[in-house]
Amino acid sequence: MAQLISGPTVIAAAGNKPKRIAEFVGRVNSGTEAVSVAHMVSPDGWVEPGQTPEFDEYTLVLKGMLRVETRDGVLEVRAGQAVITPKGEWVRYSSPEPGGAEYVAVCAPAFSPGTVHRDE
Repeated sequence: MAQLISGPTVIAAAGNKPKRIAEFVGRVNSGTEAVSVAHMVSPDGWVEPGQTPEFDEYTLVLKGMLRVETRDGVLEVRAGQAVITPKGEWVRYSSPEPGGAEYVAVCAPAFSPGTVHRDE
């Protein structure tokens, strides 16, 4: 049976500045463990700790630029572009440019604090 998601649950984010995470589908808002879908808005200058997650993350940037650092280099993902970060690989996200970034993140399986494995 189809399930209407009438709105998101806002979840606290890690990082040096407040970032808005609005989870539409996932463990918190819909009880879905297979995948999570969240709308993110990060301010300019936001940086989160590095992480080595147990999930693949698919990110579509809607506005601004999202910087994605990996052990292999740095990607600047701009509005209209997407990036895939595979599970088990170290990654750090930031939004260094004026205006920050707005994006949609899809994680499979669904994001959870216990499977993100943030750096100390």
